[in-house]
Amino acid sequence: MKLLILSTKLPYPPKDGGAIATLGLATGLAAAGIDVTMLTLNTRKHYFPPDQIPAKILKAVNFHTTETDTSVRPVRAAMNLLFSRRPYIAERFDNRQFTTRLKELLLQEEFDVVQLEGPYLDACLPVIRNHSRARISLRAHNVEHEIWERKWKNESRVFLRLYYRNLATRVLKLEKRLVNSIDLLVPISDRDGQSLLAFRKNLQSITIPAGIDLAGYPANSVKSTHEICFIGALDWIPNQEGLLWFTREVLPHLQSSSPSVKIHIAGRNAPESFVKKLTHPAIHFHGEVEDAGTFLEPFSIMAVPLLSGSGIRIKILEGMARGMCIVTTEVGAEGIPATDGKDILIAGNGRQFAENLLRLMNDPALARSVSIAARQMIKEKFDTFVIAVRLADTYKKMA
Repeated sequence: MKLLILSTKLPYPPKDGGAIATLGLATGLAAAGIDVTMLTLNTRKHYFPPDQIPAKILKAVNFHTTETDTSVRPVRAAMNLLFSRRPYIAERFDNRQFTTRLKELLLQEEFDVVQLEGPYLDACLPVIRNHSRARISLRAHNVEHEIWERKWKNESRVFLRLYYRNLATRVLKLEKRLVNSIDLLVPISDRDGQSLLAFRKNLQSITIPAGIDLAGYPANSVKSTHEICFIGALDWIPNQEGLLWFTREVLPHLQSSSPSVKIHIAGRNAPESFVKKLTHPAIHFHGEVEDAGTFLEPFSIMAVPLLSGSGIRIKILEGMARGMCIVTTEVGAEGIPATDGKDILIAGNGRQFAENLLRLMNDPALARSVSIAARQMIKEKFDTFVIAVRLADTYKKMA
């Protein structure tokens, strides 16, 4: 059978959670016997030359790309706020060349299923329905409106609080419309699936988490050290928010018990104004690193402080795959079938977050136990090929 995947960005190189989830599933479906084509925007922000994608991946997935600039334009954003009901975050991905190329592909080939990578491809729905008999699935990486809902609830500045609340309302309406227009929902977690199925209870759904191939994640050795790491996209608001909370609410408690503690932070696209806020004697800012594995190898403990967001945090899964000890919040652990105190440590406030980090730093036996259990959980619950086969079987029954 033939599958067409539509994406708002080229998922190569797989340096962030969304790219890892998209590329992993696409190649996994190809390995499961699906003929996979992908049409993707190649944005200025995440541009990569398509001809430099490794031959092994190009053999598995037939890529088509459309170059575009999705940068925020203040005038267009203001016009959208005043004269539109559509979220500007979705409007940024509207691209005539992209929809024209989509129409051409649908007329050239008969696809059985078209898979949307996220809700901001909603403008493609009329094109698909008008030019194809393919069934449409939504690969929901997050419950998007919840990200903005949590953001406005955590925001203290009045204007931004009102803006985020407006955006959350618009994205909620978009997700409702989309869920009521598709044939299959493919959430990344059961929890996200339940939230989205509230819009349409009889919609067919299958939960497909992000896949992890353990062969690509050698286990880190557990080290007795007071050094902690964080890695993640630093242009993503929930990561910025979480790190600033960490410096205010966690780091002081850490330093009072362990004055020599060091926090190593890596991530791409960090605004200069945000980096300045991370200035602290205990914080070592690395910026964008060439290879995540090389950066993570010296560390045993990863902090993932999140107060907002949705879906599954791929960096947590990658850290667990390496046998790292993860300390996160209840929001960070959402959607991951992990057990607090066994394969992950979950904190409800800043003091508890610091205490969990200190427990791991001061108790090597606990750290080794959590490390082993974390890697085993990934092996049992997130194997890429097993996950892809489940979705492939569902698509074959739909076709």
